[in-house]
Amino acid sequence: MLVLLPPASSIRALAFHRRLRVPLLAPPRTLPRLGAAPARSIMAFSAEPASGEEKAEAEEESLHTTAAAGAGAGDGDGDGSEVSHEEWRRWGTSSPLPAAVAAVVRELLEMEAAAGEKMRFGGVGSKLKGDFKDMEDKKHRAVYETLGDSDQKLQYFSARQIGCRLLGSRGYLCHKCWLPTEDCMCANIVPCNLWRGMKFWLYMHPKDFLRQNNTGKLLWQVFGIQAAQLCLFGIQEHEDIMWDAFHRSGKGKISFLYPNKSIIPKSVKDLKFDGSSLTSDLHEMSSSDEPFNFVLLDGTWSNSAALYRRLKERWTAKWGDEDIPCISLSTLSASVMHKLRPQPAWDRTCTAAAAAGLLWELNLLPELSTYEFEKQAEAVECSLDILLDALTTRRVRLGRSITRKQRHNRNI
Repeated sequence: MLVLLPPASSIRALAFHRRLRVPLLAPPRTLPRLGAAPARSIMAFSAEPASGEEKAEAEEESLHTTAAAGAGAGDGDGDGSEVSHEEWRRWGTSSPLPAAVAAVVRELLEMEAAAGEKMRFGGVGSKLKGDFKDMEDKKHRAVYETLGDSDQKLQYFSARQIGCRLLGSRGYLCHKCWLPTEDCMCANIVPCNLWRGMKFWLYMHPKDFLRQNNTGKLLWQVFGIQAAQLCLFGIQEHEDIMWDAFHRSGKGKISFLYPNKSIIPKSVKDLKFDGSSLTSDLHEMSSSDEPFNFVLLDGTWSNSAALYRRLKERWTAKWGDEDIPCISLSTLSASVMHKLRPQPAWDRTCTAAAAAGLLWELNLLPELSTYEFEKQAEAVECSLDILLDALTTRRVRLGRSITRKQRHNRNI
């Protein structure tokens, strides 16, 4: 039975969910092989709710039906123009605009001009609506059939998903918190410094990009886009940036926060922190010291299997190891987001809650006790409460239910 706990009265009280122990995360299902990808580095973690839950999440993600060219955003976008590098970076990334995404956006705008009809978006993930949708669907299927291998098809799929979401969210979603502008929660988020000796990578499925109830975005809202960096699945430029960072750090400084039961799971206590990295304080770090990379898989539980497989393929291609270095949390507990969006089971949690759990366990290591991980974990948990409150307030205003029908009760 899902028990809803009363809201915390302070940031420290928000740590209640780390005290509820649950079993280790379940391993992902095996999905069809995507095909070999170039070598890159990995660190993985948790995932958002399972794919079957996308339909259940539809009302949370419903975008108002909007014409892409007619929705003014107030920041220079939303005028029917192509996506600029500046607009792209405002959504939470420091990378240049990916070429494939720019090409998809350009094609959509050219189709719109040729059709003499405004693109309309709505529903989960800013999907195209109306006759334009049918026309675009035929064209993208034709393009898809011409692509030679599975990796090209994945890259096109990801770019198309992201391009549509960028155009459909213009003038509607806040660039930072990905909520409708009238529900923006940015003013309530309190930034916090992450220990400079570590870095989070959010390896995000494109279907979670700009998703309102996504929790991975909270990490860069709290810690900044350099300490918690977005890497979009299937976007070559993003994946290359991440793997280049892994190469600089070395395989010993990469961990995936993800349940891999094919091998004996490692815990946070098994991580080895060398002395050079530990000489840096919270804010300062030698240029010769590369951070420890912690990779979080950010997507639905079914999509996380594809994320994991792509990481594993590139890890094997780069370092020759069959298994990637995964760690599991021993004190993982239910996230506050269970109140609004239950996971398939108590042993599965949202991305931000898993990151907070990792920080709590790092705080227990004697050699890291001076790096304020408790404060950093509490900041993430506080941001989760703020997101929950913003989503709940929106539902109440729209006359929607603020509870979810429980699923998979046999696992709870």
